[in-house]
Parts: sequence; C-alpha cells; structure tokens
Amino acid sequence: MTISISSAFDSGNIRVRSIIDSGASVRAELEIVKDRESDFYQWFHFRVAGVAGREVELAITNCGTSAYPDGWPGYRARVSEDRENWTQADTSYANGTLTIRLSPDVNAVWLAYFAPYSMERHHDLIAWAACQPGVAHRELGLTLDGQPMDLLTIGDGPKQVWLYARQHPGESMAQWWMEGALERLCDEEDAVARLLRRQATFHIVPNMNPDGSRRGHLRTNAAGVNLNREWHEPSMERSPEVFLVRAAMDETGVDFAMDVHGDEAIPAVFLAGFEGIAGLTERQLALYNRYRDTLALRTPDFQTKLGYPTAAAGKANLSMSTNQIAQRFGAVAMTLEMPFKDNDDLPDADFGWSPARSMQLAKDCLGVLAEMIGDV
Repeated sequence: MTISISSAFDSGNIRVRSIIDSGASVRAELEIVKDRESDFYQWFHFRVAGVAGREVELAITNCGTSAYPDGWPGYRARVSEDRENWTQADTSYANGTLTIRLSPDVNAVWLAYFAPYSMERHHDLIAWAACQPGVAHRELGLTLDGQPMDLLTIGDGPKQVWLYARQHPGESMAQWWMEGALERLCDEEDAVARLLRRQATFHIVPNMNPDGSRRGHLRTNAAGVNLNREWHEPSMERSPEVFLVRAAMDETGVDFAMDVHGDEAIPAVFLAGFEGIAGLTERQLALYNRYRDTLALRTPDFQTKLGYPTAAAGKANLSMSTNQIAQRFGAVAMTLEMPFKDNDDLPDADFGWSPARSMQLAKDCLGVLAEMIGDV
C-alpha cells in the first residue's frame, strides 16, 4: 500500500521532503512549516497512512532552527490512532533532527506536538457552554480570517475575573485547560462553582487565536503577529483578537486574570507574574504570591521552583498581557504555563502531560481562586 503523509486539515502542519518505502519499513524526512509571515515554527500535526504492520521512522530534520530548540531534548511526540487518545511515541533528538519511531497495528495514525484542540471542538465547546444555565455568549468581532472571537460570561458576582487562553495557538493544552474550567464552572452541583458564580462574574475567552489554531501555527495569528506582544497598542489591522478582548476588558474592569499557555522547554507547571510593573502595589503582589503558594499546596502537579526570571522593578514588558492588565487595572494577573514535555515531578510514561491533566489543573486553579475570591 502506498505511504501517504498529509496535513491538509484543521491545525495540520508538516512538509514532506522524502519517503523511502522498503516494504516492511518506512523512513520519511519531514520539515515543520513556519507560521505565515513569521519565522516561528515548532508545532506539527499530520497523518501517516498505509503503515499497518510496518516499522515507521519519521525524521523531522529542521528542529535545530525552530523557535525553541531547547524544547526538543527530553521531549516525546504524541501519537493517536483514534484522535481521542494521545500517547507518547518513541522519540529521540540529535543534531537538529527529531526522530519518531512507530510500529502501528492500524493503517492510519496521527502525530502532533501535543494533543490537538481543533476549531471544530472549539465550536462544540462554545455551543455546549452557551446552552448551560446562567451562561451568556457574545461574539466580540471577527479575526483577519473572518473567524468569530467568542466570549462566554458566567456568574453575577461583583468581582471581575478574566480567563483567556491560546494566544499562542500551538499551545493546545491551554484550551484543554479551558474545557476543564468550563466543566467545573457550569456544574450547578459543584459548591466551588456556586460560590465563585455568586461572588464573581467570569469572562472567558477559550481561544484567543482562532486563525493561528486552524492554520497550524505555533505562535502567531494570520498576519504573523505574536498576540502576546500586542497588548500595549493592539489594532484591528494587526491584532484584532487583542484589540477586541482588551476593549471588552475596559468595559468591565478586571480584578483577577489568568492567561493560559504552554512552555516548550521547562518540564513543569508554573506561574509568571507582573513584578516589574511601575504601578506594583504590595496588595497585588501579596495576593499573587498567595495564589501561587496555595496552588502548590493544593496540587502536586504545580510547583514554584522552576519558571521564568522576574523583571526588575519598573522594567515589565507592557506589550505582554499579564503585565498590561496588572498595570492597567491594578489586577491580580498571572500567566499559567504547562509543559509540552512531561511534568518531571510526576511523570507519566504513557501520556506525559495530557489533556486530562490540563483539565484537572483548571479545576484545581478554580478551587484555589474560591479560597481567596473575596480578597482580590
């Protein structure tokens, strides 16, 4: 049977350089395609067909010059036969080439940098959430590719909480986190959800970058723009996603905000804050530290030892959302990072960091917020 490698689908990304079919074994050389109008690339997602009963070796040869080459050592690709369950594949990295080895029992398998979260699933999530009691849906506007920017509002309390994810579209674990958060907040029998909905109004943007998500980008939108460097001065021409969301934030104000991401290199879950903003207050910093430290107590999937360096006083980059929101609104703001690799503190040989763990982390994050929502 002829070997086929394809990526012409939602969030697909790969370029085929060569395929050598020796009958019982197959070797293919591949390349990841850059984001449109950008030099960023690291996300891949493709299907290999015609491989049942064969030894398959897939060599992605341009990883050494990708956006984050430090992300490859110790990383394992995700593979699925049913597009529902994604496990870690036999993966190695040397000399700029990521090599994935498979021995499939079925004829078609899917490979990805992390378990994908398709735009179709996004629309299913929006449709489901919008039908739940007490949930309002609003379309903020359209992206450059004409896709809707969806906002869900839940609760009627005085505290204004904003949760938004996937500014960087290849960080698909961020939208799995969002699905977990919505599951908990929409559960009318969950005491944490009931408390939060009474004390706060949640404004939720499950996907900040629909265009990049569908196009199979790592980090940018349809114009090749990194949205998390646009928060100081967004525009409808370059970054309508940020322009629309920031305008909606200006309407409501922000007391607490979480920007959900994934990190390529660090094998841990961690938070990044806003310590370098010019308007930093002791109250803001104390609440941020309280949230971070409490989360570390509540779930062993979160830790505080590994993370990003903090900015010096007055040196925060206000083009980044967490800094901009903390400075603009006096909010307790933070960036949550989850790994593409496994969580080294609690490794899972089969699944690594996974959609299920992302979803559970979201529920744990809401539990911690419930402990302190009255103070933010």
